[in-house]
Amino acid sequence: MANTVNVMKNKRHKWAIDLTRSKQDRGERSDLTAPIGYSCDRMASEAVSRETDSNLVAKKCWDIALGPLKQLPMNLFLMYMAGSTISIFPIMMVGMMVWRPIQALMSLKTTFKLLEGSPQAYIQMFVFFVSNLLGIALALYKCSSMGLLPIYSSDWLSFLEPQERMEYSGGGLSF
Repeated sequence: MANTVNVMKNKRHKWAIDLTRSKQDRGERSDLTAPIGYSCDRMASEAVSRETDSNLVAKKCWDIALGPLKQLPMNLFLMYMAGSTISIFPIMMVGMMVWRPIQALMSLKTTFKLLEGSPQAYIQMFVFFVSNLLGIALALYKCSSMGLLPIYSSDWLSFLEPQERMEYSGGGLSF
């Protein structure tokens, strides 16, 4: 009876639970099975959490490393949609396609600090670097196809005549 009065004095509300005492003191049954995901072994759960944490770190590092590579298909689609005419929209698109990888390569030091926690850090750094170079190459190809890059000798030298087309073709209706 004294124990029950003591318990009532310790509880501030009738729905409050005292988690500091053991199960036998609270009068609960200890033969119940633990819920799913609960482990009485702290050592086992810490080992599992360390393994899970290292897996999450590796996955996050791979997400960072593959980020520029995942942008390439979208850049290809945007380049296709922009067309090959020289106007403000395609030039802005190509400019952004060149600038984003250059900006990522300029902040390489901070990105590599993020990747240092991974066991495959050097491979991830290499993938990040190469995928940014691929983005720059893709943008330069688009510049070349638009005629913005000086790739012929006549573009550089004024005394050479520009190349003439051998053939012209076009579509449409003839009347």
